[in-house]
Amino acid sequence: MNTAFVLDALVVVFYFVLIVGIGLAQRSKSNSVEGFTLGDRQTPWWAVLASILAAEISAATFLGAPESGFKNGNWTYAQFAIGTILARIIVSFLFIPLFYRQGVVSLYEYLGTRFGPLSRTWASATFLVTRVLAMGTRLYVSAIILVIAWQFAVGRPVGQGEKFAIFAGAVILVTALTALYTSVGGIRAVIWTDFIQVGVLVAALGFSIWFLLAKLPAGWATATEHMKSPLFFDFAKPADPGTWAWIKNVLTSEYTIWAAVIGSTFVTMATHGIDQDTVQRMLTAKNRRESAKATILSGLVDLPVVSCFILVGILVTAYYKTGTAQLPGNVVPREAFPYFIITEMPAGMRGLVIAGIMATAMGSLSTALNALGTSFARDFVLPYREARGTLDEAARVRVLRWSTTLFAGFVVLVGVGTAAYMAFDPTAAIIPLVLGILGFTFGSLLGIFLVAVFTRTRGSDVGNVIAMIAGFVAVVFLSNGDLQKLVGFTTLNPKGEVVPALVLAFPWRITLGTLVTFLVAVCFSTSSSAKQRMIEKNASC
Repeated sequence: MNTAFVLDALVVVFYFVLIVGIGLAQRSKSNSVEGFTLGDRQTPWWAVLASILAAEISAATFLGAPESGFKNGNWTYAQFAIGTILARIIVSFLFIPLFYRQGVVSLYEYLGTRFGPLSRTWASATFLVTRVLAMGTRLYVSAIILVIAWQFAVGRPVGQGEKFAIFAGAVILVTALTALYTSVGGIRAVIWTDFIQVGVLVAALGFSIWFLLAKLPAGWATATEHMKSPLFFDFAKPADPGTWAWIKNVLTSEYTIWAAVIGSTFVTMATHGIDQDTVQRMLTAKNRRESAKATILSGLVDLPVVSCFILVGILVTAYYKTGTAQLPGNVVPREAFPYFIITEMPAGMRGLVIAGIMATAMGSLSTALNALGTSFARDFVLPYREARGTLDEAARVRVLRWSTTLFAGFVVLVGVGTAAYMAFDPTAAIIPLVLGILGFTFGSLLGIFLVAVFTRTRGSDVGNVIAMIAGFVAVVFLSNGDLQKLVGFTTLNPKGEVVPALVLAFPWRITLGTLVTFLVAVCFSTSSSAKQRMIEKNASC
């Protein structure tokens, strides 16, 4: 057993050395602001496509989607891919041409031109806080496999304190290595390491499916016995009659066709249209057509990839219910696939799958760090520094690199905090935790961008801040049952008990935040100075 784990460790170490080496090799091409943040806009579309996939398929997907398959026995989570495809088409024709035309590096520069400096800084700060929180929670997930490995190596269950120590150590190590090559190599390091990481991920996923099917007594026939209805589409038909019962069931259910077509469309418009994290890599393409090609194709690829991850969870269920091995009672659903990897896969290939999990973590983290560093430097530090004196190109790049490192520290703090929370709450689910955080604030960001794009005279600097706060408050209120009870927003359930009137499911948070923010923002008119600024900007483009 020890020899086997040494082989796995060598595979993982080789992967780390390869990725860090590739990232550091990009330093010479990242010594300008344009090179560090946008790769001089010379990235081929297929590399942009791979990078988008690497950011989307985080460790939360690698383990969270199998968790969904393990618990539900179906592909209802994969319905979300419908909305992601629709949204990417919208983004490709609505936002990408605009950002190329405006020549922005930080997306929130556009809001500064359209409305004023307050909108820019408020939006950028919202992105920074939200992305740090979301990235920190994602990062913790990659450490689950290490906890299972340690448990197997020592031959006993590990306590909550030990789990936390392993989680925290993994978060710090992975963040430090990723921050090293990201702060040195910039967006080029992100793109080309993502390309390698997607290859490792696909290899790990393909082997996992093949190996699981080979383990089942009758292969695919055994797997189908453990699939549950509805297999894919869930129309959220309520048990009670009436229109309101149907609407309420739709808005309070997580994985339904309505959430897939409507909720997921708004989610993806936010994550792929106004999120610096994803859009920055889109802007590295040679032109807007190649950027749009990579964006739309990534949505088409997303469905089969996520479906394969869910299939892994279903196959794990079938294996433990039909095979000779038993899943220990202390292993919770999110740990089922990692437990299978550690206890059943052969040495070497097990190391490849662990490297695949690390690849998803580092791929999404590297992009986040580059985007966080870019937004913070462009929207806060550089304007302040340049107001006090002229900076040369080398000084600007140093600011970008130190900003990237700073946010690596913030991500570590959130990741360690999440590790503590998850170590002491084994029932918490991965996907709602990660996507739920974005839902509270990204709707407000999307709402302001939609006002900027679809109107010429609506929205103001102060009004936008009021609108974003209103959107945030609406989402918090309708997502918190205790808060609803506190103010008397309640109803009676069939048992006669007082319950919250409507607790919104996480896929609907961005939709609600967007609509509330947009409706409030259009109540304010754009200042004459902002209108003139846009006229001058458009004339210069």
